[in-house]
Amino acid sequence: MNLDRIRQRIGGGGFTPFAVRTSDGHQYAVKHPEMILVAPRSLAVVDSEGEIVTIDPLHIVAIKNLPVKHKKNGSSHR
Repeated sequence: MNLDRIRQRIGGGGFTPFAVRTSDGHQYAVKHPEMILVAPRSLAVVDSEGEIVTIDPLHIVAIKNLPVKHKKNGSSHR
């Protein structure tokens, strides 16, 4: 996987949540740009348990958009 493509997703303005899928079948959700770090030859993501996972870019097989959750407005109309 080209790391520049991932850098564009997190720094290109208008961030959209996405998931990184690896060759062993794991999927890591990136719900905010602060949950991922792209280094020159590796990638670090925060997993669902709050742990940092370092991934070799050669093992990234896909990037897919995650559904965007919209905040509900708590006010009621009468």
